Amino acid sequence: MAPSHDPGAVKATFISDQEPTMNVPSHVPAKKDPKRANNWKTLELGQLVDADMLAMPEGEYMNNVQMAYFRAKLVQLKNDILANAGETTEHLREDTVVVPDPADRATIEEEHALELRTRDRERKLLKKIEQSIVRIDANDYGYCDETGEAIGVGRLLARPTATLSLEAQQRRELKQKMFGD
Repeated sequence: MAPSHDPGAVKATFISDQEPTMNVPSHVPAKKDPKRANNWKTLELGQLVDADMLAMPEGEYMNNVQMAYFRAKLVQLKNDILANAGETTEHLREDTVVVPDPADRATIEEEHALELRTRDRERKLLKKIEQSIVRIDANDYGYCDETGEAIGVGRLLARPTATLSLEAQQRRELKQKMFGD
């Protein structure tokens, strides 16, 4: 069966089988805006944006403001996923009508299967979000599980559930590719 080309269809990019990611080119370095370097000292947490986190001095890495910012970001992501799950349930209930045309029925079933696979990935992501929130509460967030080095604000903004530095993640992926895991 050919894939549908519905212009209204939502598409997600998956780097791994478990976690959806934003389409952020990895070769584009995060730029620090010096004008925003001290915003974290004067603005309320709700007013801060990703650029403010990037502009913070490296000596302030994973201070209370950054921890609170990432906690809020993770909680928002969790709430969004839970809201999407509710919408999926409603959507699947609405589409339970019997369609006499086999091609139409197959299309509907394929769309349901895709939606359920997406929700399964989000369920796995929810677990990672919960683990990240626990790490924040334990003041362990933002540091690589393998090396203990800082993961980096830019990487955490792109993937807030990251537990490995970019170098450690690349080593792991290379090892998986070479030895199959």
